[in-house]
Amino acid sequence: MKGVFGLVGLLLALAIVGVVVKKQLDSTSQRVPALAPAVPGGAASAPATTVREQSQQVQQQYKQAVDGLMQQPRPMQDEK
Repeated sequence: MKGVFGLVGLLLALAIVGVVVKKQLDSTSQRVPALAPAVPGGAASAPATTVREQSQQVQQQYKQAVDGLMQQPRPMQDEK
């Protein structure tokens, strides 16, 4: 009988932890806004893009930013 109560208690604790984790995950999830068009100005709204295309756009923008930073010369330190 002691084992049955222990098993029931364990399952109850597991259920409580599961509910708390589910609530926590639901409260932290956010919707990802659509990316703005890369070309500023009076361009008409672009057609809807897929998640894959958006991912590739973000990767390309990141790569361009890193490449631009890598092209800048490092500042020289004064030797005293």
